[in-house]
Amino acid sequence: QQKLIFIKTMLDEDKLNFSFYPKGLLPCHKYREHNATAFEEHLFEAALYCASNGKARLHFTISEKHEDKFDEEFQRIEKIVERKKNTQFDIVFSYQKESTDTIAVTKNNEPFRQEDGSLLFRPSGHGALLDNLNDIDADIIFVKNIDNVVVFKYENEVAYYKKMLGGILLSVQEQAFQYAERLELRTVTDTEITEITNFLKTKLNVVFSSEYDKYSKKYKIEYLMEKLNRPIRVCGMVKNEGEPGGGPFWTKDQADNISLQIVESAQIDKNIRAQKNILKNATHFNPVDIVCGVKNYKGQKYDLHEYVDHNTAFISMKTKTGKDLKALELPGLWNGSMAFWNTIFVEVPLITFNPVKTVNDLLKPAHQVK
Repeated sequence: QQKLIFIKTMLDEDKLNFSFYPKGLLPCHKYREHNATAFEEHLFEAALYCASNGKARLHFTISEKHEDKFDEEFQRIEKIVERKKNTQFDIVFSYQKESTDTIAVTKNNEPFRQEDGSLLFRPSGHGALLDNLNDIDADIIFVKNIDNVVVFKYENEVAYYKKMLGGILLSVQEQAFQYAERLELRTVTDTEITEITNFLKTKLNVVFSSEYDKYSKKYKIEYLMEKLNRPIRVCGMVKNEGEPGGGPFWTKDQADNISLQIVESAQIDKNIRAQKNILKNATHFNPVDIVCGVKNYKGQKYDLHEYVDHNTAFISMKTKTGKDLKALELPGLWNGSMAFWNTIFVEVPLITFNPVKTVNDLLKPAHQVK
C-alpha cells in the first residue's frame, strides 16, 4: 500500500506529476539548499568550457509542450547561475520538426491506419534533429545528452576533457583549413600533395582509394579537396562496460568504402556470428560526447544534409493500441547522419559518462553530493 501511495504521489497529475515532466526538468541532484535539475547542471558545466566573452550559448532540443516549463526553470535559476559563474546565458530551444516524421506500416508493409482511418506518422528518431543542428550558426558545437551530467565537485574534471576534445578539433581544423586554401590555389607541389595525403590518413583517418597513386596530379588535387572539405567531428569514447547502445567501428559500405563510424547495436545483424562477435568484443562505447566543426575554411556553413548516408535508415518494431507496426527511423544523428564527416575518435575517462537511464543511476558517485 505504501509503495502504491509513493508511486501515485510521484506520477499523479494533481501531485508531483513527474510523469509529465521531461528528464531535463526532474530533480536530479540534492544539494544542501536545493535540488538541481539536469538542465541547471548543464548551465554550470557550459560556463566552464564554452563561454566566450562572458557569455555561454546553449541549444536544447525539447518537446514543444514543455517549453513553458523550461522557460520557468531558466527564470528561476538564471541569476543564481550567472552570479556563481560570472557568465550570462543565451538559451535557445527547438523542437523535432513534424516534417521529419515518417509513415508507419503494418507487418505486411501496408499503411498503418488509426481507429479513425487516418494514416499514422511517427517521430523518426534522433536523426531528425539533423535539421536542428543544421540551423545552428556557430563555429563549434558541443553535442551531448540531457541526462549526462555530474554534481558540482566533478564539473571541472568533466570540463577539462571537453576542452581537450575542443582543442583537438581546433588544432586539426586549423591545419585542414591551411591545406584547403593551398589546394584551392592549385599550385601545390608533389611534396605538398604527399604531406596533405599523410595528414588525411593519419589525422582524419581517411582511407584512400586503392587507385589513388595512379591518379594524375590534377585529379589528386580534386580528390584531396573533396576529402578535406567536409565537416569534422571529434568524438569522445569511453571503455565498454556493457552499457546498451553504440560504439566506434571501422565499417565498409555497399561501395566498399571503409570509414570510421558510430554504429548502434540495432544496426548490427546479430544473427550473423561474425558480426555478433565484433559487437561482443567492442572495446569502447559511444557516450555521445561530440565536438563538431561545421564551417569550411572560408567561414561558410556546410549544409549537413549533404553528408548523410541515407542507406543507414532502419526499421524498428513498435506497437500502437495493441497492434504491431513497423517504424522507419532516419539515420541516427551521430550515426548515418554524420557518415560522410571526417571523424576522430578519442578515449575519454568514465567520469565523463554518467547517464541517468533509471532512478538507480542517481545512486552512483557522480550524482552524489557527499
